[in-house]
Formats: sequence, structure tokens, C-alpha cells
Amino acid sequence: MNAPIAALLQRWRADPHATYQGWFLWEERLKNFRSIRRGIAEVVKEIEAGTFGNVYKGSSLETVVGSVAEQRQIFKGADHAFLWKPKLRIPDIYENRENQAAFARFLDTCACCDSEGGVLGAIRQLDARRIKGLGPAAANLLYFLHPTIVPPFNTAIVHGYNALTGAKVKLGKWTEYLAMREGILRLNAEHRALLSNDLGAAGGFLFDVGSGRYPLPPAGEDAGARAAWEADLAKVREESASALKAHRRSAEEEQSHTEIQGMLRDLGRALGFHVWVAANDAGRAWGGGRLGDGCLESLPPALAGGPASDAIRLIDVIWLQRESGALAAAFEVEHTTSIYSGIVRLLDLAGSAPAEAVRGLFLVAPDAREGEVRAQIARPAFRHVVNLQMRYLPYGELTRNREHIVRFGEGLRAMHAVSKSLD
Repeated sequence: MNAPIAALLQRWRADPHATYQGWFLWEERLKNFRSIRRGIAEVVKEIEAGTFGNVYKGSSLETVVGSVAEQRQIFKGADHAFLWKPKLRIPDIYENRENQAAFARFLDTCACCDSEGGVLGAIRQLDARRIKGLGPAAANLLYFLHPTIVPPFNTAIVHGYNALTGAKVKLGKWTEYLAMREGILRLNAEHRALLSNDLGAAGGFLFDVGSGRYPLPPAGEDAGARAAWEADLAKVREESASALKAHRRSAEEEQSHTEIQGMLRDLGRALGFHVWVAANDAGRAWGGGRLGDGCLESLPPALAGGPASDAIRLIDVIWLQRESGALAAAFEVEHTTSIYSGIVRLLDLAGSAPAEAVRGLFLVAPDAREGEVRAQIARPAFRHVVNLQMRYLPYGELTRNREHIVRFGEGLRAMHAVSKSLD
């Protein structure tokens, strides 16, 4: 193991402002995998059906790429490569139907295969078409399909890789990306104990190096150069201490999210429902105990055995009828996280429940995010949501009325009264 790089990785892992703690260990990151996969499937479906259209704005591709771009530091700007540039006529997948169909086959092949060979073969087939403007930025979509096979890609990652290895990888070419991928796999294997089987960790490290946050160790044995590097690392550590403020703000946001979940948990139990709390949140400290105290430890078989069970287990709060175990209501709390992913999880739930039961789907968000909620619901990709009568529940209405709901509420009527239609 390269000792200086290992030391740098250890500092990187401990830095709350770096991508490792700020994005890679972020619980919402894992929630977004299924929603982005589903978004990719919608893109393929629309292109194959001939309903995708010839513009990026308002398309299903804009929806899913926008969800990727919301993934904190590392994917900021991921949508730039897909924006239609009319003067250059790129990327040439909007006006050229054959290229558009090839792009759909590429995504579909990668979504359906489960082997490295299949993914690399699909990349090479796409590259052979030489579609103008459609380069390795598309790897950011593939990462959410195969995080152990495909590393993320952007300018900072390339710069970090070149600085770390002395390589001269160029932007924009799939062949260059695949060569860099081989080097990333070697880096990941050498430092596996400090990275992960998920190549997002290595990508995040290279992103931070390429962004200039972490100076690299000197190549030679010059003691003075090594001392200067150690001093630079110490400076980064001092900067990280100030970044703890940002980390604490993030923790406060998580607490607000947990507080709303706690309210919904207590309301559900007070109204006589069995309550399910998201599997990854049930162990959170809340009210002198855990958020999952007094709640179901497993979902009913009808929900637990379906193809969308992994996504349903991550829905923030679900209310179920005590006698039958039937779905009564489901709540996705989006404090600062992607509203898109919350909608997708509720759609997964709706697809796994009887149609007559799907009348209690709620997006719960701060009052100030109502515009964002309505903008997402209005996307063409969600045109069928209106049939599900999904509703928006503002924090303010929930907080002000929860005691009255407990005292006078019956069933879901009170929840409908304090929420807003998204028709």
C-alpha cells in the first residue's frame, strides 16, 4: 500500500466537509438509487414508444439527470452535458431519431445486464456510433445502475486522477474514460480498506483532489517537500474544523426531518393505525428512545414480497389498518432532499397496493417548498400521478394541527383537511 496516499485517504475520510462524509455516507444517497434507476427506465420506455419528443426541457431525461445533479458536491453540474446546445446541435440525441434510439438501447442494455462485460460492451457499442456531444458524462447515469462497475465522471475527477497518477486522461472520449476506469479499479483495490466496493468512494476522493482541496504527497524523498506537504495537510485539517459548523447544520436538518417523522408516527398510532418507520431511520434517537419504538418491525407480506419492496421499506412513514394490514396512508418527508425521489417511492408503493387503497399518499415538506413540489408533479414523467390523488402536507399545517387531529380526527379525513391537492 502507498503510505502517503493512505495517509491522505485517512485525512479525507475524517473530514466532515469532504465527499466521503458529506455525500458517500449520506443516507439519502442510497435512497436515490432506485428512483434514478426508475427514471432511466422511463427514458428508455418513452424513446422506444416514440413519445420522448425532440427537446431536453421538460423531458423524462431532464427529470432523471436533474435528480443526479442534486446529489450534493460530486454531481453538481451533471446536467450540463445533456443540455441542448442549438448552435452546436449537441448532444445529438434530440433531433436525430437513430441516435436517440441508440442511446435508449445503451441505457436499456446497461440496466438489464449484471456483468462488467455487458456494461463495457454497451459503452463500446455506443462509442462506435460517434454520437456528437454524447460522451462519458453518461457514465453518471450508469453509476446508479452499477456502482461497483462504473465510477462517476466529471472534470474534477479527471483532474484528480491525472494529478494522482501522472496520467494525461482527456475529457470527452469514452476510450479515455475506460482507461481511467482501469486505473481507478487499481487504486480501489490497493486501498480497499479505506475506500469501498462502491466506486463512488474512489470517485469522491479523486473529485476532492481534483478540486484542489487536498494536496498530493511529493513524488521524491525530499524531506523539505514532505514537511511542506504535511503542513498543507494540517491546514486542511484546520479548515475541516471550521467545516464542522456546516456539518452541524446538516445534522440539524436531519433532526428536523426526524422530528416530522416522529409527529407522523405518533399521529398514526393515536389514530389507531399500525405504523411503519423507514428501515434506515427506525434506529434514530427520538423522544428518549428510538424513532421505531412501538412500530412494526416488518412490512405486511403484500408489500414486503413485491418487486418494489426495497424502495417501500425506505418510505419515511406508512400507516396500515390494524385488523387487515391494508395500506391506509404513506408519507415521504422531504426536508431538503430530492422531491423527485420521494414521488418515485410513493409511486412504487402505489404500484404494489390495491387501487382502492391508494388514496393516502402525502409529500410532506416545509411550507417554502410548495413550489418545488408542484413543479416536480407537473413534469411529464409524472403525468399519471394525478390519478393517485397525491397530496402536499406542509410542515406548518402539520405542526399547528396535530393536537386537534389527535383529539377530533377520524381516519384520514383530518389529514386531507390540513393538506393540499396536487391535481
